[in-house]
Amino acid sequence: MTRHDATSSHGERLLQAHLGTSERADAFYDRQVHPHLTAAMRDFIGRQSMVFLSTADARGHCDATFRAGPPGFVSVLDDRTLAYPEYRGNGVMASAGNITDNPHIGLLFMDFTRDHIGLHVNGSAQLVSDQELRAAHPWIPAETAPGRLPVLWTHITLDEAYVHCSKHIPHLEPAPRPLGMARSRPKDADYFPEPVSQAASGPRPDPAPVNADVCDPAHVRSAAHPLIGSRDR
Repeated sequence: MTRHDATSSHGERLLQAHLGTSERADAFYDRQVHPHLTAAMRDFIGRQSMVFLSTADARGHCDATFRAGPPGFVSVLDDRTLAYPEYRGNGVMASAGNITDNPHIGLLFMDFTRDHIGLHVNGSAQLVSDQELRAAHPWIPAETAPGRLPVLWTHITLDEAYVHCSKHIPHLEPAPRPLGMARSRPKDADYFPEPVSQAASGPRPDPAPVNADVCDPAHVRSAAHPLIGSRDR
């Protein structure tokens, strides 16, 4: 198996052959796709205050979301591992829940303000406790976001990292939120209301149950807590 085979998916290769882009794709794999974080990538992540996440459950149902914090809130632990904190929110735990089903994760860091460039990081994730992560990496700041303590951490082992080109990245200027803006719109829970006709029809049926045969929780390895794995086991 060549490096290209390990880097690319079967679907990528089929479409590259169909559209005649295999040669360009090979050049991209050779020059841009890395099995570790380069020094420049580590510095880049340390400057970022946001990241977009993608996860999927055992059935392959996808979820995309967003995390933000002070610059460097995603901690680069070494050139193959990084971690970000999970805080108390709406209690749904969609991304973390997906990781307990399926460890594959994709992160996209985007610089909209300075260099207008992006960085993809794909790998395998598991959930670890705040105490465990800090015991292994005591240099991590006590508060990764002012006034907030992590409920747990998502620990990621990197498979590949590569650039997202700057061509269509818009320029955005950081600015404080205008005063009074929140008062002029509905509350978050009411911002996307369901039509009355649908709301009156009753709750939606439960989704089909997950086939236990396709859900392999082997990466969830802590006997003390069924959802939090030990990073070193």
